[in-house]
Amino acid sequence: MGKHILDGVLCEVNNCVYWEKGNRCSANEILVVSQQGHKASSVEETDCQTFKRE
Repeated sequence: MGKHILDGVLCEVNNCVYWEKGNRCSANEILVVSQQGHKASSVEETDCQTFKRE
């Protein structure tokens, strides 16, 4: 069975274990959190907690 690719989820972090050719994400699910509690005012205030370095 091949890797699961999340439709519509793109990622440019190519040193993540879930990164696949075409900037695709092969994680089963993703978790994005705010650096400012439960609300973010901009993309810079968010982080992908699914990231795992190669």
